[in-house]
Amino acid sequence: MKRKPTVAIVGAGSLATFLAVALNDAGFTITEIIARDKPRSRRHAGALAVKVGAKAVTAHSAALDATLLWFCVPDREIRGAASALAGNLAARVAAHRNGRVPNRAPSKVPNKVSSKIRFAFHSSGALLSRELGPLRKAGIAVASIHPLMTFVAGTHSSLMGVPFAVEGDRAAMQVARRIIHKLGGESFSLPAARKAAYHAWATLTSPLLLAFLVTLEEAARAAGFTRKDARRKSLPIIRQTLANYSRLGPAPSFSGPLVRGDADTVAKHLAALKKHPGAREVYLALARTALRGLPVQNREGLRRLLRG
Repeated sequence: MKRKPTVAIVGAGSLATFLAVALNDAGFTITEIIARDKPRSRRHAGALAVKVGAKAVTAHSAALDATLLWFCVPDREIRGAASALAGNLAARVAAHRNGRVPNRAPSKVPNKVSSKIRFAFHSSGALLSRELGPLRKAGIAVASIHPLMTFVAGTHSSLMGVPFAVEGDRAAMQVARRIIHKLGGESFSLPAARKAAYHAWATLTSPLLLAFLVTLEEAARAAGFTRKDARRKSLPIIRQTLANYSRLGPAPSFSGPLVRGDADTVAKHLAALKKHPGAREVYLALARTALRGLPVQNREGLRRLLRG
């Protein structure tokens, strides 16, 4: 497509909000925010629609006059939402052929009903583009477009340099790559067979990293610190570790008792964490991982210690 596609966003949560604003800021026209027909969903859709100059609608009332439908709903809702909109679209096209628009008062019937939708994306990291099968059957090219980034309420993530995993129909993927470029991101193709493994990796990068940080707070409690104090005191070394990892890679950034082969110190750690079995379990798992993939001295001695 030579011109920027117009976009209808399906959903009004954190990802939908961020994406709609980012697309609007990049010069894309957002036509509709399509939400569930529930008071809370309609309120969120209304607030988002105001931000981006769109209309807040439901699947039943959507005009579906955009070039692109972009689904930003929970994974379990993607296929159902695609089916509902495919049904809406089929009904509107059929009604247009018969000279009327369904479920609209006569005074609101437009002179022409045009099906402009050519593409549909969803942003699930785990599911394939085939979740949009009901729209694909209607002749719409589909793709899954997943940004490797976290989006939570109260934050404003940047898309500059963010990698997007792209999978699906060739035509939809081509459009997706151009949009990603306009947003400042970087796209890469992801084979369908690798999608689950990709999402496992993505889950480790942020959600399970946070799970590790919660474990860090638990270990700090064993040393007599509050969780809040643990966060404050840990951040400088966490930031420096990430900076080292970024610049040097994992092996040159590795420090501490394992790299020195100090089994006595590791034994003291394990003893101190006996009353905190969750933190001890994570410590053991990560220490064993270090033995497999990082430079460690006294490898055999540490391996024997870490069996228990």
